Order: sequence, then C-alpha cells, then structure tokens
Amino acid sequence: MTDAPFPLPALAPVLDAVRRDTAAGHLALWGASTLIDEHTGVPSIDAALFDTLHRAAGVDADFPVGHAGLLHVYGYWYSTVPTPFGYKRDRWHDGSLARAFGLPADAFHLDAPQAGRPGSAPGPGPTLLARVTAAALPVLRRPPAGSLVADAVLDGRLSRVVLHRAPGADAPALVYGIEPSGFGGTGAGGTGSAASPGGEPAVPPGSTPASDRLVLLTTFPFSGDPAPLLEEFAREPMLRWNAVSRS
Repeated sequence: MTDAPFPLPALAPVLDAVRRDTAAGHLALWGASTLIDEHTGVPSIDAALFDTLHRAAGVDADFPVGHAGLLHVYGYWYSTVPTPFGYKRDRWHDGSLARAFGLPADAFHLDAPQAGRPGSAPGPGPTLLARVTAAALPVLRRPPAGSLVADAVLDGRLSRVVLHRAPGADAPALVYGIEPSGFGGTGAGGTGSAASPGGEPAVPPGSTPASDRLVLLTTFPFSGDPAPLLEEFAREPMLRWNAVSRS
C-alpha cells in the first residue's frame, strides 16, 4: 500500500467502524466476494489488510474470499490497483454513486459530515457500511418505480440486479444481491430466470418473500446500455461482479 497514487485513509477509525458494524448486525446484510477482480486478475487489496478487516469484525475468512461489505465498502479505499474503470475507491470518493441514490456527493466518504470529523473516534453518526446499506438494500429488495430490474434463480436462490437513478444524477447505481445460502424460496431447485417486476415466484402464505431475504453483494455506478446487461442477467444465471457461491 506504499505506492498509492493518492493518500490512504487512516486505518484505526475504519477498524473502529467495522467493530460498530459488527455489533449492530450490519454485516449480516451482505454476502461474500472474492478480491480477484475479473478485469485485472489480481487481488484489489493485500492479504494483510484483508486479514485485519476480518479480524476486527470477528469474521473467519480465507484470502482472497471474504465479506463483501468489508471488502467493497472499506477495503476498496485502500486499493491501489487500477482497473479499466478507474480505482475501486472512486465509487465512494467521486460522488457519482451517492448522487445516483439521491444523496449528497460526499455521503459515501469515510469522513462524511454525518459520520463525524476526519480521524475522530466513533460517535453517534452512522458508519460508511451503515450508510451504504441504508441506501442500497431498499433499492435491491423493493426497487423504486422507474428502476430497471432483472432476476435470475441460482440453485433455487433469487439473485437480482437493479439499475436505479435518482432525479438529476448523471448515471444509475447498479445494485446486485442474492438470497443467502440456506434459502431456496424461489423454486424447487435448479437454475432459471425471471424478469421483474412480477417475475418472482409465489410463496406460501405467511412466509417471507424471497426479495425480502436478499443481501447485498456490490453496488457501483453503471455506464453504458442497460438492455444487454439485463437481458443477459436473466438469460444466463450465474454469479457476477466478484460474488462467490457461499453468499
């Protein structure tokens, strides 16, 4: 991490935030991810930082597969590996993702105003993981009117991608998630696809709809034509965007 083209955040406040997230139960709302980027073929952060983040959360993980929230929301701030789309931290730093959710441009900064002063001890303000989860999870589970949505069933589990853009935003946010392992409420098993809205299979009376069990895997600003992405997502069910099967 010594060759960073930009200043790296202080680690101690981030680890304090991770401990707060763990105590609050935020980690349960995210799945699992690999650090091996599909475009670069190399880990986005090193094994030492990977271990430090998971140790602070009390999560057992074997590099490079770990907790998607810890890696994407916190770990990416320390990634110095360039990708075809820029640096991993850009999604949080440049403001485009926050604006896609209808939030101020700095809403996903580690030191956003609502989270306390830069370098300050944890206070009453929400952590970055809490802020991202609060913005993205409702969009995933109950996509707002006007959002573009595609569903696919993987081994009986619902997976979903949503493209959502708040008024005035330059680009939509892509939000991706899946039912956690151990749930198969979308069907009797196997793999299939369905378009949303209206594509989710019926559930027995009194049970929780599959969409209400979805957990987050990633979110980032999307550019390009959404039609091919949504069509392929529904037609070819598979794990995407660095997600792994134990999510």
